[in-house]
Amino acid sequence: PNKTSENEAEREREPMTGPPAAAEKNGTVKLKVLEEDEEQTKFTGLNKEELLRVAGSPGWVRTRWALLLVFWIGWLGMLVGAVLIILRAPVCRELPPTDWWNEGPLLQIRNLQAFSETKDLKGLEQKVSTLSGLKLKGLVIGPIHAAPADDPMNLEFEEISPEFGNLEQFKRLLQTAHRKGVFVVLDLTPNYRGSSGPWFSSASVTNVAERLKSALVFWLSEGVDGIQLPGVEDLARMVPSLWTDIRAIIQNGTDKYPNKRVLIGVTETSSAETVSDVLSSTGVDLLLSGVLSASDQTERAHSVQLLYSNHSQTKLAWSLEDLSRDLVKVNQLLLMTLPGTPVFIGGDGIGLKDDMELNSSLQRSFFQSISELRGKERSLLFGDFSLLFNSSSSLAYLRVWDQSTRFLAAFNWAAEEVELQLSGAGLPHHAAVVRSTNTSALPEESSVDLRKLRLGPGQAALVRFPHDG
Repeated sequence: PNKTSENEAEREREPMTGPPAAAEKNGTVKLKVLEEDEEQTKFTGLNKEELLRVAGSPGWVRTRWALLLVFWIGWLGMLVGAVLIILRAPVCRELPPTDWWNEGPLLQIRNLQAFSETKDLKGLEQKVSTLSGLKLKGLVIGPIHAAPADDPMNLEFEEISPEFGNLEQFKRLLQTAHRKGVFVVLDLTPNYRGSSGPWFSSASVTNVAERLKSALVFWLSEGVDGIQLPGVEDLARMVPSLWTDIRAIIQNGTDKYPNKRVLIGVTETSSAETVSDVLSSTGVDLLLSGVLSASDQTERAHSVQLLYSNHSQTKLAWSLEDLSRDLVKVNQLLLMTLPGTPVFIGGDGIGLKDDMELNSSLQRSFFQSISELRGKERSLLFGDFSLLFNSSSSLAYLRVWDQSTRFLAAFNWAAEEVELQLSGAGLPHHAAVVRSTNTSALPEESSVDLRKLRLGPGQAALVRFPHDG
């Protein structure tokens, strides 16, 4: 009985399929798994006839039409939405036509001997890299031609006076400047050494103008990018046909030099009304004047507003000969943010007088920063000008272009602190400081309340805010 029970137990442990599995080492047992039926029919999909029969059934036809209808409704909805977005979006304002002299500041070097250590064209060439790093767009050089004082008969427009250098040095200067992206304008003031006026006298003006015409052809063929002339209103009035010829020679491009050349006029008048008339009657590209020389800021603001209202800002140029070292950065910010081309006179205005002095280094750094900012911000390049506040010692105005960032410039020339209460349509309560002549009082990127903007003595600031407020 015991043996029978053991056999039955052994049979119960054996698999139900096939013969008993052979025992393996370590007590393991092999199990045989049943394989799937290899003859099971595989699904191969519908054939062509079956697909056509199903596709033509009423159910599938209704489904296809429903899906097609949903697709077209969705497509039309997206189309209508896109059209509505385009129609509701504000139209971008067309950019005004500009030339190279509108794109950055110019530096006028009247006294070449005081500008560099070698006191000549070679010394100026050595400074081109520094000037390019300051983001200057062009140099106005001279006059440097041979011109004995009050002697129109020995005037030589095409010859460089020996104390300034020679033609080969000038050519090397041109090549270096052009490689650095700096344009070169030549001042051809006829009698710059004399006292009888730039065009001598009524008896000599026709002869001088005729000789100037051939000189213009010579210098432009050498590659200069423009000419600066004084007393243009007198020439346009006294010899209008010659002035028309002179203007055409400079302003008309050639196949060899397709880039536009600038004609800069200089007038001694400081009256904004007279400057406006001269700008219209002479047809110069830019006109330098003394309209910003007024010490009263109310008069300054009036001059800027009148010229801006009567002329395209691409024709306006601003210069300011204020040698007060404490106001260098204030004046830099003023010229760089007015609507027009800033023209700086000599190295003092950009901190180049004493290269080793800390104050000059800070002035150069400030100049470079606002020059770079002006070059990339449309509101500062060619934005609209709106006067917000002006008094005998303070000034604030707005520069706005389309949907670009807005800029507000504020100045205080007084010896005491002022508080400007600025408000108006589209003007937010707060703005961010972009540049400040006193970063201790107004740190960059700090927020200021425009309703009570405080400026210390001799301080200026440029703030920004988004176009949507």
